Amino acid sequence: MRILVLGFTGYLGAHVAERLRALPGARVLGGGRSAAADVRVDLATDPVDRLAEALASAAVDTVVNCAGATGGDPVTLAELNARGPAVLCAALRRARPAARLVHLGSAAEYGPGAERVRVPESAATRPLTAYGATKLAGTVTVATSDLDAVVLRVGNPVGPGAPASGLPGRVGGLLRTAGTAPDAVLRLGDLSAYRDFVDVRDVARAVERAVTATGPLPRVLNIGGGDAVPVRRLVRTLADTAGFRGRIEEQGAGSARSDQVSWQCSDITAARAALGWRPSYSLDESLAALWSAGARPPSLVPEGDRPS
Repeated sequence: MRILVLGFTGYLGAHVAERLRALPGARVLGGGRSAAADVRVDLATDPVDRLAEALASAAVDTVVNCAGATGGDPVTLAELNARGPAVLCAALRRARPAARLVHLGSAAEYGPGAERVRVPESAATRPLTAYGATKLAGTVTVATSDLDAVVLRVGNPVGPGAPASGLPGRVGGLLRTAGTAPDAVLRLGDLSAYRDFVDVRDVARAVERAVTATGPLPRVLNIGGGDAVPVRRLVRTLADTAGFRGRIEEQGAGSARSDQVSWQCSDITAARAALGWRPSYSLDESLAALWSAGARPPSLVPEGDRPS
C-alpha cells in the first residue's frame, strides 16, 4: 500500500505519518511544500494538472489530507482549507480515481452547540468563523465527491507536540516560562467555555482505521473525546502537571470563538460503529504527555499507544 500524507510536517500530519509507517507493507510518502517532502505539492497554488501528475507519478493507493490552515487572514484560510480539498478531489479523479481519500475536517464546522448535547454528524453546520466556514467548504467538497472518501471531523486535539497556536500548547509554553516560583502569575482570558478534547495519538489511530477499513465508509465521522470538558479544568490540570505554584488569573474575554461557542461536544457513536474506534487516552494522560514531550517534534515522542 502506498499512502500519501499531505501536511506531514504539521501537528496532526506528523503523528498520522508516524502511525501509518508502522502498518505492515505500507510505504508512506510525505507530501507538501517542504524540501523534505517525497511529493512536492502545494494545495494552495498548484493547478489540477500539476497535482494530478504528481499523484500519478507517486502511484498512491490512499491519500490522507492533513494539510490546512488554522489561522491567518480569510484568503489564506480559503486557499488551504477550501481550494485545497477541491483541487485535490479533481486531481484524484483524474489521476487515481480508485484511491481512498481520508480528509481531516474540524468540529468548528458545527458552530454553537446546545449545552449538554453531543452533536452528531447529521446536525446542522453553522460555523461562526472564517476557519470553520472554510473547513466546512472543504468537507462539503470531499463528502459530495464521487471518490472513495471520508471526512474525519476532529475535535480539539491535545497531546505531545501540541503547537503554541492552540490553547494547550500555548498554556504549556507559558507555564515553562513562568516556572515554579510561588509568586508567578499566569494571565489568560476567560476560561469558562467547554470543549471536546481528543488525544492527537487517538486521531492518528482513527486515520489508520479509516485507511485500512474495507468497503465504503460514511462520508463524515466525528473524531473527538466524546465529553465536554471545562477549558478551566484543562488549564488547571496542566498547571498541576507542570508543578506550577503561582496564580492563574482570567482577565477579560477569551477568544472570539469562546465567546460565541461556549459549548462544544461531538457524538462519536458513528466512528465506533464504522471504524471500531474510540478514544484510548484520558485528558490527564494527554496533558501529561504534552508536558513531558516539551518542544520535541512528534517523531521523537514515544507513541506509547495501546490496543483498542
